[in-house]
Amino acid sequence: MRTRGIDVQDIVGPGRAVGIVGLGTVGESLLNMVVATGCPVVGVDHDPDVVTRVGQRLKRKDSDGAGESASCTLTTEITALADAGVVVEAVAEDPAAKRDVLRRLRQVCPPDTAIVTTSSSLPLFPLGTASGCPDRIVGLRMVRPPARGRCAEVVRTSVTSDETADVAERLATAIGLELAVLGQRASDFAARLVHSYLNRAVAMIAEGFASPRDIDTAMRLGCGLPSGPLELIDELGVDGVHDCLESRRRHTGEEAFRPVPLLTSMLRGNLLGRKTGQGFHGYDGRGLPGARTPDEWDRTRSPATDRPVGHVGVLGSGTMARGIAEVCATAGFRVTLVARSTDKAQSATKAIEASLVRAVRRGRITPARKGAACAALATVDDVSALFDCDLVIEAVVEDLQVKRAVFAQLGEVCRPGTILATTTSSLSVAACTAPAGRPGRTLGLHFFNPAPVMRLVELVRTPDTADHVLDVGRAFCADLGKVSVACPDRAGFIVNRLLFPYLADAVRLLDDAALDVEALDTAVQRGFGYPMGPFALLDVIGLDVSLAILERLHAEFPEAGCEPPAVLGELVSGGHLGRKTGRGLRRA
Repeated sequence: MRTRGIDVQDIVGPGRAVGIVGLGTVGESLLNMVVATGCPVVGVDHDPDVVTRVGQRLKRKDSDGAGESASCTLTTEITALADAGVVVEAVAEDPAAKRDVLRRLRQVCPPDTAIVTTSSSLPLFPLGTASGCPDRIVGLRMVRPPARGRCAEVVRTSVTSDETADVAERLATAIGLELAVLGQRASDFAARLVHSYLNRAVAMIAEGFASPRDIDTAMRLGCGLPSGPLELIDELGVDGVHDCLESRRRHTGEEAFRPVPLLTSMLRGNLLGRKTGQGFHGYDGRGLPGARTPDEWDRTRSPATDRPVGHVGVLGSGTMARGIAEVCATAGFRVTLVARSTDKAQSATKAIEASLVRAVRRGRITPARKGAACAALATVDDVSALFDCDLVIEAVVEDLQVKRAVFAQLGEVCRPGTILATTTSSLSVAACTAPAGRPGRTLGLHFFNPAPVMRLVELVRTPDTADHVLDVGRAFCADLGKVSVACPDRAGFIVNRLLFPYLADAVRLLDDAALDVEALDTAVQRGFGYPMGPFALLDVIGLDVSLAILERLHAEFPEAGCEPPAVLGELVSGGHLGRKTGRGLRRA
């Protein structure tokens, strides 16, 4: 399907093509975007295997009606660009390789051909000088591979001609990129943060903490990211990520950038991600593998787990407890919510009913579903009402001693077959639930706030949790319409264990005088497509909450970059807690 707007053919000139040199992740993405416009394009790569793979993927898209490969020529010969109107150099981020390609392009292409380099970290002026035609060299800076709607910055040197810069801007717009000013320093800081986060995700895979699918699903649904960390590595290319990490380790000396051995093994095995068809996920050219949906789990679960839960107990009356009770009642479960007093029980009922009214108004549920949910919900102040529940979910304050006291009660009042779950986000599930005296029938169900809206549940297994109990938990989440991800009982589970070291890294960057907080947030948002930058996110979460979570993570993972930055503690001590106090890392 051709894009509309600026005609690429008008930019390159009648009968001339766009050239792409280097058909790795970035080059192939650009090639596909040009193909979609219907303008002739010539793709060049020195590796014949790469040319073959790209050609096969283009044919597959063409057969699916998603591409127009008839306008595309693929070759290993750079001389095929002898009449190109614009050439985009997208070879590996290696100074020598880029200089060589740019020099050859000057020799092959006509004098009026604009040459665009996709270098994201190398200085542009020396590349232009090495090419022998610095006035015709312009940069196209992107922090992740291009796609329609993603941001890119056209970067010129002091000698880049106006005509060359204009061609680059028009071409980028015509193929669907959104022009933005990201800034070299801010882009570099953003890439530094994200690469460290990606390396930690690989470490989680290497230790067998969780599957690639579950890690990616957790970060997409739990943090609203456009892709999970392993998907992003596959998109960027395992080789590219490995090289960037090694380069940063050499320049900074920081061990956080030492590539995890698993990444090195994948590089040696040519498991490079999308471009080779296999990375952390397998690719068939028709899309990314995603999380298993509730419907898919429903089709594959065993008869033994067919709606194993009928009566759900919720202990607590705060925001999370009310949200979980609402979700369960809306899904058709009988729900008993236990509050500390009659007044709190009545307040919980009113709050849940008001939330259901809003859900009807927004079209999320029908009036009939609302009526059924209200009828299925009972709120009381007596914990003994949970005796005959199939599943009881504790959702009280995040305090270990309080939770242990609650589970001691539950162990006494609930029937032997009742499964007991805690919603803790950072405490040990085993430590919370141990006083119940039924280790095999306990697990963690970490819902995300607001529970009626957020689709993710972290399904946490202790060393003693029985297989059947885990299956029941997974089936229960599917019946709620949630997506569950499994992980062991370690501090932070998946989301917080990856999110908060990333946020701590951002705070540590405050020691660099060149850091601009707002510019970095913008680069992360616009460059990587994250919903907000790290400093804005810290202010939303609360600096005190972030500090407490980092302290718990550091206690369990002392070598994993979880140590709370000193400045974070100083801000908290001074009452700078973020949005809730109007003072944090950014202006309120």
